[in-house]
Order: sequence, then structure tokens, then C-alpha cells
Amino acid sequence: MTEAREIDRIVTMALDEDAPWGDLTSETLIPQAATATAELVAREPGVLSGIEVFAAAFRLVDAGIAVEPLAADGEPFAAGQVLARVQGPARGILRAERVGLNLVQRMSGIATLTARYVAEAAGTRARIVDTRKTTPGLRSLERQAVRDGGGRNHRRSLSDAIMAKDNHLAVLTADGTDLAEALRAARDRMPHTAHLEVEVDRIDQIEAVLAGGADTIMLDNFTTDELVDGVALIAGRAIVEASGGVSLDTVAAIAATGVDVISVGALTHSVRSLDLGLDVVVEAPAVAAVAAPAVAPADAPPAGSVAAPAGQP
Repeated sequence: MTEAREIDRIVTMALDEDAPWGDLTSETLIPQAATATAELVAREPGVLSGIEVFAAAFRLVDAGIAVEPLAADGEPFAAGQVLARVQGPARGILRAERVGLNLVQRMSGIATLTARYVAEAAGTRARIVDTRKTTPGLRSLERQAVRDGGGRNHRRSLSDAIMAKDNHLAVLTADGTDLAEALRAARDRMPHTAHLEVEVDRIDQIEAVLAGGADTIMLDNFTTDELVDGVALIAGRAIVEASGGVSLDTVAAIAATGVDVISVGALTHSVRSLDLGLDVVVEAPAVAAVAAPAVAPADAPPAGSVAAPAGQP
């Protein structure tokens, strides 16, 4: 779960972007005292992520709005299912609606796609992880969505681990420096708690990277046969990560090669937001009951006639 203060920071920024000087439409058309009830409804099946983020949008607009979650993050849902109920001042609900929907739709799209990748890799040792290919400003939420879909998180930022990729290696060895020596020198400078990952795009680079002390070796754009050979060559001396060319069509075969980790940029950079809607609940107007006519006694005179005085014919 993303920390509440991080959720509030992101949602506040989104609300300020969407209504920098207020909601002109609602403030003009909707009476200040009006209240409403609305439901978050799934238009298609998926996996939920971001229900607390959705609720924060309404809370930050108006503390008088109550959001009742009817499903939890990580839960699958069906089309037509009501996922949350929102009640309170109508102006606030209408102002927060788009921001709340945008975020929960995107997060649920990521969780749903991640769950599909995880299902494809089931029965293998491979873990599905995300990458830094996230939407600027939304990384915390998108990483949560990956976890809600059953995936794992890679490093959060450039500050969290040493990850030498192709461009790093090109600069590092441009003057003829030996790769293994360069990596050992880097290990001598790095904190003892840090993790060293190195990307290779050819199998003949692996031994030098192992000699340099890599904790993880990323096999980038290897074929499945090359992945099998890479796993055998590394032989447990480092964590093996597969990256590049990963799709729903290829992930099962990649997982079957014996790699430990499969990083998938598509989880966040190519995802489609899920179709969720916020529907205002309109109660049918009450129908006034029509009183049934009284049943006249059997000896009552016909309607419109005048009853004869008692004792008279």
C-alpha cells in the first residue's frame, strides 16, 4: 500500500491541475446544499487497484463526502460490479470525479495486465517485475498497482541500486578498460548494502561480469535458447533477469528457461486504463397512492339518490 501522505501529495497535485480556480460548471449549475449518491461501477472485468487513491480524491475536495469501498485492492471483479459507493455534497463529488476515476482506472489497468503476466509465468521460478518506465509523477501508484496484480517491484529509482546498462558499459570501456576490473573497482566504492546489476546483450560478456562481482545479470533481448544457455553458464552464481522482447505471447516461454526475474516495461508504459464509471444514483420519484373507493353497504341507495327518511318507503 502506498503511504497516505504520498497518495495525498499526488492526488492534491492532480486536483489542482484539474480545477485550479474551482469547478466553474458545478458551482454555477448545482445548488450548494445539493447532495448526491454515486457508485463506482466496472464496465469490464479486471483486478482492482487504487481504491484508497480514489477515496482520497473526494476526501481532499470535501471532508463531508463519504466513500464506502465495496472491493479491496488486488481483488478480481466482474463487469457490472459496484466497487465503491460515494455519498455527500454534490458539488464536491462532481469536482473530484474525474481525478478519482483517472487514477483508479489506470492503476486497475496495470494490476489487470500484471495479473495476466503472472498467470502466464505460473509454475515456474520466474518473478514478474516492473521497470522505471513509469508515468512521471505516478511511480509510487503504478508500483503499487503492479503489486496488486501479483507482480514485484524492481528498483524504485536511480538512487536505490547500481545497474550498469549498455550505455554505462560503453562509456566505461571506451578507453579499453577491462570490464571485470571496472566492475570490481565499482564494488570497492559502493556501499556494502547496495546491489550491483549488470546488463549484457551477448553470452560472451557473462564471465567478465561474474568476475566483476555482479549480484544480478540481466540478459537483454536473448532468445529463449540463449536464455537457457545463460542460465546454465551463470549456474546460480548470480540472479538471472530476462528483459526485452517480453509480451503476453512470449512470457511463458521465457519463464520456462529457468530465469529468476522477468522485467516487463509494458506493465506501465503501454497499459490501457480499465473502463470504470461513476454513476449518480437517481431514485425514482415516489408515486402517490390512490385511495380505493369505499364499498357501499348492500342496502345503500344508488349513487346520486336521496335516502328516504327512516320508516318511509
